[in-house]
Amino acid sequence: MGFLRSLGVVGFVSSVQAAVSSTGFTVSLTDIDYFLPPKPVANIAGCDIIASAFKDADFVPFTVVKVNGTLDIASTTAQYAEQDDVWQEAFLEALYIQGSNQPANSSVTVLTGTTSSELNPGPYFINAAGNVYEAWRLYSDKQGAFFESVIASDGDSYSVLPASTVGQKLAIAVPSRLYFTKTTEKPLAGVRMGIKDIYDIKGLRTSNGNRAWYWFYPPAENTATPVQNLIDAGAVIVGKMVTSQFANGEVATADWVDYHEAFNPRGEGYQDTSSSSSGGGAGEASYPWLDVTLGSDTGGSVRGPSQVQGIYGCRPSHDIVSLEHTMPLSPVLDTAGLLARNPILWKEAAQAMYGSNLTITNTYPTRVQTLAWPTTVTSVSDQLLIDFLGNVTDFLDANATAFNITASFSQDNPTLAPLTTILNLTYPLLITKQQIGLVRDPFYADYAAKYDGRRPFVNPVPLARWGWGANASETVAEAIANKTTFMNWSETTFLAPSAQTCSQSLVMYVGSTGRTSYRNTYLTSPGVPFGFSNSRISVFTEVPDFVVPIGEVAYNSTITGHVEYLPVTVDFMVAKGCDGMLFSLIQDLYEAGIVKESLTGRSGITGGEILLKRGLGY
Repeated sequence: MGFLRSLGVVGFVSSVQAAVSSTGFTVSLTDIDYFLPPKPVANIAGCDIIASAFKDADFVPFTVVKVNGTLDIASTTAQYAEQDDVWQEAFLEALYIQGSNQPANSSVTVLTGTTSSELNPGPYFINAAGNVYEAWRLYSDKQGAFFESVIASDGDSYSVLPASTVGQKLAIAVPSRLYFTKTTEKPLAGVRMGIKDIYDIKGLRTSNGNRAWYWFYPPAENTATPVQNLIDAGAVIVGKMVTSQFANGEVATADWVDYHEAFNPRGEGYQDTSSSSSGGGAGEASYPWLDVTLGSDTGGSVRGPSQVQGIYGCRPSHDIVSLEHTMPLSPVLDTAGLLARNPILWKEAAQAMYGSNLTITNTYPTRVQTLAWPTTVTSVSDQLLIDFLGNVTDFLDANATAFNITASFSQDNPTLAPLTTILNLTYPLLITKQQIGLVRDPFYADYAAKYDGRRPFVNPVPLARWGWGANASETVAEAIANKTTFMNWSETTFLAPSAQTCSQSLVMYVGSTGRTSYRNTYLTSPGVPFGFSNSRISVFTEVPDFVVPIGEVAYNSTITGHVEYLPVTVDFMVAKGCDGMLFSLIQDLYEAGIVKESLTGRSGITGGEILLKRGLGY
């Protein structure tokens, strides 16, 4: 018999007449904490066993099974234990059997009676009145990846999860995987997702990484389009995830003031997570109970966290999904991207979120163009990259050639300034001047109107960038013109479309090479992100840019005094609109064993317990 300990009943006073409504229940079963949503999913009537079961507990755990023919309890429960992290043997305190007239094992109590509605298989709790509640397991956000834990409430709205558990951080509630069956209409049924806190979700406040913003503005009345598309496909939203302030690039210790950066689980656990999708990268690399996270990429905010944590991440073609009810950094550059450990689930989530704008094709280019790729081995990462390139070209039966973007641009455009000169100010102009008008100025005006002319606190990075942008004489129109010049040229050269293979070439560049970036290092004051690099190519050309983990390299940690490991990743680019081809290619590489699923924990290759977790461990 499982030991059930009530942690309390949570309620709130909703009027002066002391009308009380439940916001759910938290209980502990064999030292595992659960949240029971406030509304029962069914009622079981006419069961005499129920009354006798409540001598020592407010709730009794039980398991619903559906069978055709004879029930084999041992094999059924073994399957449940393998498939689900919420179910445990203590839920065998009783069974409710649907779809079979055969008697269960006599050693297990069988609940009889009639349910008010059909129950999906899995773990539940029942009270003395026969009300049946779902079991949502509570996990501690040990890595500080979540800003707020949430749960669906009435209609299409969400609310903050009113529960906690050991760990000194938020408790995240996840439902049993046994409750869900994927269908054509709900391809993401039961997929657990975290959402970067720049996307509005109806009923919840949005912080954009700023404390004043969170408390100043009311809960959202609408849900952002990318999030709604995921919800419509059956995804379960379990929380809002940490973001650097106003989606600007911030580094731990030096720049994060209002909120703390999430903790990268790789290596010794004290490497920077990159940003701005800090929480999404850390959570995906840390938690097996979290399936996919939604980030955003303007200048690298999905790709950076994916690279340093060794997971899959996509910057999609620009405008592949609309961004209503999403905080802008630069509307001409902003994209919504997904981070995942498994490339097949990653693809499925993308199909749901991007919808009809994502066309899946599986005819691939036979030309690979590399950017600054190693040709001789001077490090372990060099060997990994060279071997990986060989595997990809063999798989595609393709030839690989090196491409020099800046030299080729100058050769094709002899009357123009060098590419690095043309694009030096493009990115900072777009992200500062556009965000000033769309975010800073309305926020400052609203805040000043309420608080007698005062300004809210803003972190050093956005403050420095806004300050530069406000004084820059160059215009957004000039920046867009320079961006367009480069984009038009790229579409006729290394990122040209193809009627047969969607993109004439597969372009590859080095993502991460396992270099350290300790979060306990003090840095200089923040500056403005000038310049041009390989990571900016997709930003300016609007093409898809996908991160793929390929291995890891050793380093001597200054924190643990031991050898630890950090990821090596590669970025793939193709012509604009060829996202579906790229998702298919990466899935095929996965099925061929050339790339692998990323594991959670200290290493994306071997897993392992996360060292020096934030908060208490178990």
